[in-house]
Amino acid sequence: MAGYRGSRINPQRFERGQIKIILMVLPLALFMLFPIIYIFCHAFKPMDELFAYPPRFFVTRPTLDNFESLFKSTRGSGIPISRYIFNTVLVTTTVVVGSVILSTLAGFALSKLRFKGKYVLMEVNNAALMFVPVAVMIPRYLTINTVGIIDSYLSLILPLISMPVCLFLIKQFIDQVPDALIEAAYIDGASDFKVYRKIILPLIRPAIATGALLAFQQVWGDVLSSAYYINHEGLRTLAFYMNTLANANNTVGGQAVIGQGISAAATLIMFIPNLVLFIILQRNVMNTMAHSGIK
Repeated sequence: MAGYRGSRINPQRFERGQIKIILMVLPLALFMLFPIIYIFCHAFKPMDELFAYPPRFFVTRPTLDNFESLFKSTRGSGIPISRYIFNTVLVTTTVVVGSVILSTLAGFALSKLRFKGKYVLMEVNNAALMFVPVAVMIPRYLTINTVGIIDSYLSLILPLISMPVCLFLIKQFIDQVPDALIEAAYIDGASDFKVYRKIILPLIRPAIATGALLAFQQVWGDVLSSAYYINHEGLRTLAFYMNTLANANNTVGGQAVIGQGISAAATLIMFIPNLVLFIILQRNVMNTMAHSGIK
């Protein structure tokens, strides 16, 4: 009976009864898809369509002129674009890996280990969720300046490697791991680190994938860190360079001209890695959303 109900609730193949559900979900899916379509269309619009009034949603005469203008501007830069790409890949990889390791270790400790002050630490993390990065920019700068890591990769990595939302999500997921399973491992002689490595990590893979995606999104498009903490141009990231490039070409004679096309092309280039990573990890992300509230 239970198997029959499961097959009716989540059938393995298409059934006629799903048509009404598809018809209800399809308009919402199309509405959510419109911004993505617009980003792609906007990047391939010629100059007259970029400034057309009323604005056009779809591109009628796609062109690569915006990308050509972007690459021409990069060739005129004193620092090759490969340097910005290297900085971005280095910082992004370090932040994503470090954030996942830190969040899983802290989430395991706050969820399953017993020590004084763990509830206070969790409440501090929850309070940190209320502050947007701009609100803590000044104290963060003062801290980085005091530590002495201005103009270094550490100033781009350390402020972003600790993610309260990632820790909160992973901790909630670890709460669902049965205590009996962990206690059995301790009885067999497993250490805390072995329990973390052999039991916790394999069971929270969806949450790890979601945390990695959130960390990637935060650091990939980060412009403020390069603007405030870095003075040497060779240490800045691709997101800052694309933003600066678009703004530098945004006005000619007091009017916005070529910068709109460069900005549209740069936006698409910065957006594609987020889209590809989400497509790869979407199943794990959906599993995390479905189970994060289950106790």
